[in-house]
Formats: sequence, structure tokens, C-alpha cells
Amino acid sequence: MPNEHYFTPEPQAEGGLRSFTIALRGHEFTFVTEAGVFSRARVDRGTRLMIAEMQIDPTDRVLDLGCGWGAVGAVAARLAAEGHVTLVDINARAVALACANLAANAITNAEVLQSDGYASLSGREFDAIALNPPQRAGLAVVHRRIEEGREHLVPGGRFYLVARTQQGAVRLGKKMAEVFGNAEHVATGGGYRVFLSCRAAQ
Repeated sequence: MPNEHYFTPEPQAEGGLRSFTIALRGHEFTFVTEAGVFSRARVDRGTRLMIAEMQIDPTDRVLDLGCGWGAVGAVAARLAAEGHVTLVDINARAVALACANLAANAITNAEVLQSDGYASLSGREFDAIALNPPQRAGLAVVHRRIEEGREHLVPGGRFYLVARTQQGAVRLGKKMAEVFGNAEHVATGGGYRVFLSCRAAQ
């Protein structure tokens, strides 16, 4: 499937399962990955950077938007031990892997949904949203993820985005500032940048 990518709802790529163990934010995790999902071989540098920088409080409700096989959501669930994490992805294989990874790590305060962006989250609000945007899907799709995110945050809620510096990260930071009225560049590393916007408190 030469034109297939991780934003494909039903990937056909074939490849054996991989398993590895990694420590993130003071917790050890075992993850299983497979072909047809984003960064199947490792926790990519951008995701690592966002995991290191995201502020997640113990009672937070968190959305891992475009969760892949679930690294960000799993870490968020450990940090929000008294809260709840929702992981969503358009990719059915990613959803299955994320479910398996939550179970493998005995994480019970999280759920995984197959969803094109926020489509399955009508009326739901979160204290924090974390997005590693599907840039191969096009700028319009990424902008929609940012724009619609504001309506899914509680007042004072936090929206994190990580992107490659050479693939328009600064431009996406400007889009966040346009949507939220603020955007802070909170981290740079490994060719990536993390931006944070907050929904204004009412």
C-alpha cells in the first residue's frame, strides 16, 4: 500500500508486532506496536518532548487526540491517577493497539475511541488536550483540530501541540494564538517544538 499512511482509517500494511519497555515521567511502561501506525518502532522524539512538558494534574480529564498506539494517553493516565483519559484515533489498528497497551499496563482510568478528530466527543470537555497533529493529512485538517479544540476545553484548560520545526511548527503556534488568544512556546528539542495555549477562564 504505497500511498497508505497512519491517518488511514483501516490500514492494510503488514508487519509483525513489536514490544518494548520504556520509562516515562517516572513510570515504566511496556508497549506493543505494529505496522500501519505512527512511529511503530519507538516513542518518537516529538512525543517524548510533549510527554516531558505536559502539565497533567491528578484529577484532570485529558484527551489524547490522535493517540496512535497510546504513549501520551498512558502517561497522562498515570499522572491523572484520580482523573480520566480519553484516547482517540481515526486509525482502527491504532485504537486496537492503544486498548491493548492500556490493558498491558493495568491502566483502568482511560478509554479508547475510534474517532475522526472530535467527531465522537460531542458535548465533552477536558482539562487538557494533547495533539501530535497528522500533518500528512494536510493543513486544513490540522487547523480544524486546533480550532475545534477550544470548544472541548473547560475554562482555563490547556491545549498542547508538538510539531517538527521544519514542518511548520511556528506557523501552527501562530494558529493557536489566533484561536485561543495566546500561545506559549514551552520547549524545543530534537527538531521539534511544543506549544501551549490556554482557554480563557470565564
